[in-house]
Amino acid sequence: MDFKTRTLQELRARRGALSSKQAILGLDGFVDTIVTPVGLRAGQGENFTPIATISEFGQRILGAAGKSTNIELFPRMDKLGGNGPIMANAILAQGAQVTYIGALGSPTVHPVFQDLAKRAKVVSLCAAASTTAAEFNDGKIMLGQMKSLDEITAAKIDEVMGANEWKQTLAAADLVALVNWTMIPNMTAIFNDLVSRVLPQIPAKPGRVFFFDLADPEKRSTSDLVYALETIAKFEQFGQVTLGLNLKEAQQVYPALGYGSEPESETGLRTMAEKIRKHLDLTTVVIHPKESAACATRDGTWCVPGPYAAKPLITTGAGDHFNAGFTAGQLIGLSPEACLAVGVCTSGHYVRTAQSPTHADLETFLTNWN
Repeated sequence: MDFKTRTLQELRARRGALSSKQAILGLDGFVDTIVTPVGLRAGQGENFTPIATISEFGQRILGAAGKSTNIELFPRMDKLGGNGPIMANAILAQGAQVTYIGALGSPTVHPVFQDLAKRAKVVSLCAAASTTAAEFNDGKIMLGQMKSLDEITAAKIDEVMGANEWKQTLAAADLVALVNWTMIPNMTAIFNDLVSRVLPQIPAKPGRVFFFDLADPEKRSTSDLVYALETIAKFEQFGQVTLGLNLKEAQQVYPALGYGSEPESETGLRTMAEKIRKHLDLTTVVIHPKESAACATRDGTWCVPGPYAAKPLITTGAGDHFNAGFTAGQLIGLSPEACLAVGVCTSGHYVRTAQSPTHADLETFLTNWN
């Protein structure tokens, strides 16, 4: 029996179980404008040849050094963005109950978050940030304006929600997912406030998962990164901590913790996940490149291939969908291998359709995955 069949059996056995689970997610929020850079225009509208790769885009920019240039960004769509809102949408689609706390608009919720607000309880802390996401065949470049995220602090959460409601919401949660550490300057201080002041005041809940996603810490110092990771490790006293990393993030965290480099292979992924997990003494570390995913727990390591799409319909948010699938699997008690499979299938469905899959969609995807 292969891992797809095993995962399908586990999913079917737990159909509907996610509907009883409470998830808190936050704390970012972006309005994403998805664009295609124009290489050569032949007429109006979509009558153009796009700049296909990041390398080609880079050469166009380098050619402007000492001069100037104009690059047209053809808009594809405006959409809900940010690691947290995208992950929240994906977990909602699979059936969980969601409270979203973050930068969703001020004084009212921005229109791109209105659908989320209809299906989840939302708390907006400040105006949304914005991203222009240029998508290429070999990746994406995201240009962000995120000054509003400076307003997200522990004191602001207490002010907007009320300290008692914040504690009650956390007490009910089966999942607490705090993502986009890199872009929220006060996030480590919020982590410290939670572990020192808030969480000691609420009762433990069996199986509670704390999930963290750093969101490309390249622009943060190594000392900031290590301090944040050490603070994340303190959440273990209040539940089961999962640290989610894409390949680039793992390759930044690994040397920051004092290790060398590992090959981009199954063995390398397993090794990085296990050493990071042991170093921080976390319950789970998961690493997800485009083509596969690996995780380490206290019981061992696992790796599954991914249903890689050579020509995806959308890539922005693929990692957030993986995170949603993986944590949804954890919430309903799937095995680590099945959590990985649900993660890659959630992401795989999304990049092909631009839609967050339901539980039934995942079963269909697994059934048809060759």
